Amino acid sequence: MKIVHSRRWHMITFYLLLYDIIAVNAAYFFALWIRFDCRYTMIPSVFYQNYLHFAPFYTILCVIIFWKLKMYHSLWRYASYREMEQVLIATMISGGLHMVLMASIFGVMPATYYFLGILIQFGLTMGVRVVYRFYVMTRDRITADQGIVGRVMLIGGGTAGRMILREVNSSSESRDRVVCVIDDDPNKTGRYIEGIPIIGTREDILKGVEKYGVNRIYMAMPSASAETRRDILNICKETGCELRNLPGIYQLVNGEVSINAMKRVSVEDLLGRPPIKVDMGDIFEQLQDQVILVTGGGGSIGSELCRQIAGHRPKQLIIFDVYENNAYEIQQELLNKYPGLNLCVLIGSVRDSRRVNQVFEKYHPDYVYHAAAHKHVPLMEDSPCEAIKNNAVGTYKTAYAAMRNGCKRFVLISTDKAVNPTNVMGASKRLCEMVIQAFDRMIKAGKADQIPALFAHTVDTKEKIEKKEITTEFVAVRFGNVLGSNGSVIPLFKKQIESGGPVTVTHPDIIRYFMTIPEAVSLVLQAGTYAGGGEIFVLDMGSPVKIDTLARNLIKLSGFRPDVDIRIEYTGLRPGEKLYEEKLMEEEGLKKTDNELIHVGSPIPFDEVSFLRQFEKLMRASYDNSDKIKELVQSIVVTYHPAGKHGSEKKTNKYWAEMKEVAATEEEESWESRFL
Repeated sequence: MKIVHSRRWHMITFYLLLYDIIAVNAAYFFALWIRFDCRYTMIPSVFYQNYLHFAPFYTILCVIIFWKLKMYHSLWRYASYREMEQVLIATMISGGLHMVLMASIFGVMPATYYFLGILIQFGLTMGVRVVYRFYVMTRDRITADQGIVGRVMLIGGGTAGRMILREVNSSSESRDRVVCVIDDDPNKTGRYIEGIPIIGTREDILKGVEKYGVNRIYMAMPSASAETRRDILNICKETGCELRNLPGIYQLVNGEVSINAMKRVSVEDLLGRPPIKVDMGDIFEQLQDQVILVTGGGGSIGSELCRQIAGHRPKQLIIFDVYENNAYEIQQELLNKYPGLNLCVLIGSVRDSRRVNQVFEKYHPDYVYHAAAHKHVPLMEDSPCEAIKNNAVGTYKTAYAAMRNGCKRFVLISTDKAVNPTNVMGASKRLCEMVIQAFDRMIKAGKADQIPALFAHTVDTKEKIEKKEITTEFVAVRFGNVLGSNGSVIPLFKKQIESGGPVTVTHPDIIRYFMTIPEAVSLVLQAGTYAGGGEIFVLDMGSPVKIDTLARNLIKLSGFRPDVDIRIEYTGLRPGEKLYEEKLMEEEGLKKTDNELIHVGSPIPFDEVSFLRQFEKLMRASYDNSDKIKELVQSIVVTYHPAGKHGSEKKTNKYWAEMKEVAATEEEESWESRFL
């Protein structure tokens, strides 16, 4: 094959060389002919003889010049301005030498002879190359069109759109072709980009899809606001086309605008709000040169915490996780990205007090981000003692070790499921919040020595605590569902769509708050800097989203029709599952912080000594795997009301009742659109 291609290239070069020899001589003959009114008999014999005598010398001269300027080395099927420059320079050099040598050797010729000769030579030599490129492109396009899979509508006629269009339509490997363009600038309507018509604005999307037989839509609007993207995507998802999106303006800055930069449009694009941005300067300045421990550091939230901390020069970053595969993955990622990072990855469980104490006594972390927890609601309903042992008791043991070893701040990662919990997972996280509040209050009251060292397996703990001042600050950060996290509904929906359905939704009215992992983690880090001790920080996650609408939009964005191509199946609420998640108990109230997206809940008063006594009994019952564990939890967490065996619940929160009533009375907005 190499020999065949080599011979083919040499043959093309040979034929092109022959053509150029004929072209350069024909150019000056035609110049002479035109100079004398296009009548051969009118050409003076002296001029014609001069032309004939100089032709052999000029032919050799042109071949040498053309070869030196690599005019026979270019891939003319991809010819562009660079190749045109080569031909122009070669023509000017050869034309200048023609003028000088002709005049000095054979005699002066008419001035128009030189001018017309140069002009015609450029036209003939460049023209054949342009024709060849056009022929190859047309041939490739006809061949490719026979195997076209995607007829693409491009939304965005700006710089990014033009680059995407050019790459898609000029690629012989791509099986997509852009057939029309949409741009919100009405002045562009009716005009063309690279020969492709701009058919109108966003109002013409549906009509354009039908007219041009579009089955894919590429959105190339990297600088558009989140609201603009949402509005356009809401139109696009009604077309049934597959959607792809150019993520952001940084793609332009980095020069990454290409078809490879296009990502599938995900449901995150429809949340309709700009990404939450936090000024991390002061945060990382506070964490710089500190020893930081992240429990559950291999999980979705824990690993993102590690990523954001690792790049800002901590003295040491310690990842503590029971699952070795996750821990290994984040270890390799961080070591590859930050070779100078002082990273320590430890395997262990927060339920193992000896292991936890060993870690704290050896490394003495300054900051602890406690993300280790069991999070799957239905699984924890079937194994409630495990939820208590891992979440509640694990938090207690880790918090006690932090206090005992001089940790500056302990940040608990909590959840909105801790508010008026109907499941044991949510109740266990509420217990975690109560633990850190109890610790904080007793420390401030100078009663740290009265906090029992549950299962500490040491005899001198009390003595150590009494001999030094305890200054550890304990806080919790509460937020809702995180897109892309382990257990998130989005990956499940995508797998179900890829397998042809059905997509399973527990209830048509179920609603959740959503936030991306980086957003949640950046707010967690900032909330930690606001800590004064004992607070529960609540992250503002915007408007809640209806899961049924989420599923339907994801199906549409994948190019399918809900309940036609992909069926939606309602499975009923799972044990312990709520219809509506709440971010804060009504009795807690809210206080503002410097960041309008972070609020502080006022602590609910409770008897710390009584709570710790009850907690010890609960811990022993969980390790005994008591079948009465839920009743014991309910006696401690008074807001815990276990759901019925079928997962039903009473909607006691008047906020949600009011929201639904308002939505029902607004004629212009449906329940779905209000919560999208």
